[in-house]
Amino acid sequence: MEEYAREPCPWRIVDDCGGAFSLGIIGGSLLHAFKGWRNAPKGQYRRLYGSFATIKQRAPITGGNFAVWGFMYSSFDCSLAFIRKKEDPWNSIMSGALTGSTLAVRSSLALDISFLLFDIFLFVP
Repeated sequence: MEEYAREPCPWRIVDDCGGAFSLGIIGGSLLHAFKGWRNAPKGQYRRLYGSFATIKQRAPITGGNFAVWGFMYSSFDCSLAFIRKKEDPWNSIMSGALTGSTLAVRSSLALDISFLLFDIFLFVP
């Protein structure tokens, strides 16, 4: 299962990070436009202004969070491909587990370990 259209590993990280940022900006704009419209005072112009204000405030944060996730996922994917010396679906599975576990460290260590064990038991037959 080789992917010939993908960039080599150092550039793949930058490419995936940029794609994740774009996805976060677009999805975050749609989400925050709806939330800004719903939470604004009555009146079409006030709702439109509230929608745009919320997009300007929150969409870049959502895009940045997606970019961090994309950067970590691609970094783990390239590192595992280098260590294992092969490209296969297990690299993606382990990259997702490691990324989720690393992002869960900010919450608590127990939650991090539970996420990692869940991912291992879910994907390892």
